[in-house]
Amino acid sequence: MRVAENLNAALHGLLDDDPTAYVLGEDILDPYGGAFKVTKGLSSRFPGRVIGTPISEGALTGVAAGLALTGNTAVAEIMFGDFVSLAFDQLCNFAAKSVSMYGERLPLRMVVRCPTGGGRGYGPTHSQSLQKHFVGMPGLSLYEMSPFHDNREVFAAMLERGEPCVFFEDKILYTRPMGRVDPLFLLRRDGDLAVVDIRDSTGRPDCVVIAPGGMAHRVLAAMRSLLVEAEISTRLLVPSRLYPLDADALLPHLADVVVVAEESTAGGTWGSEVAHLLHARVWERLRGPVRLVHSRAAVIPTAAHLENEVLAGESTIHRAVLEALRG
Repeated sequence: MRVAENLNAALHGLLDDDPTAYVLGEDILDPYGGAFKVTKGLSSRFPGRVIGTPISEGALTGVAAGLALTGNTAVAEIMFGDFVSLAFDQLCNFAAKSVSMYGERLPLRMVVRCPTGGGRGYGPTHSQSLQKHFVGMPGLSLYEMSPFHDNREVFAAMLERGEPCVFFEDKILYTRPMGRVDPLFLLRRDGDLAVVDIRDSTGRPDCVVIAPGGMAHRVLAAMRSLLVEAEISTRLLVPSRLYPLDADALLPHLADVVVVAEESTAGGTWGSEVAHLLHARVWERLRGPVRLVHSRAAVIPTAAHLENEVLAGESTIHRAVLEALRG
């Protein structure tokens, strides 16, 4: 099963299980079924609870928050995550604050889906990774889709929190298979955390790379080249929930060299938050500071060869691991 199919099944399951659940967004109705076909079949099975909206990210997010505020479950799709900035006020000044500003905790079962990231040739305004702009907002949780986390479980975890969640879905993952790794590697789960090790490795790895789901395939490619070319063993850690991050869950899996890779540009990022949390806990165990990998500080071109030069990829991660090991 591919990641988009798994996500589609998760939405079908949510609407099946929860009669108060609504899905809303632009062009999500059949026969189109959304820009990436993730909502395919939903409106045919659940008419009245799958709502096509005008092109207004602020409006559709506000409606979703209102549905959640009145006791329903709401899943809103932003067609391209770049435009979640248009819903910033509804998310951060209304939905996130509504959980706690009425004198007692008021659960909001709300998820805003954001297809995000480059690698598809969609150009500067449809390819950004804006996760960092929502880190640290009280009452707002951030998750990222991964090929190693079943989306039905992720949705259950998000809704159980009882607060608005933004779910970032790297578009490059939609066509990738669920749970598949190179035979050189072994995938396992430790609670919320996906852990990928070199198969048959013994002892601690030379380096640990922490990355969200959208970066996983790029990290795995770098892990393979590092092993084959330099006999360097690397471990990948992929959390489903980006914020608030369970940093303590990472600790048993760390080596003394740590790299955090993300597609965002540098400056106030999720990766720097991870580095801060780890430094506070394990500074004395590390050979040096946590090294951060980002995309270049530039707009994202449409042409594939130029896009590859801007986005953080296999070669960027490969180089960062080597530099971190050299100190």
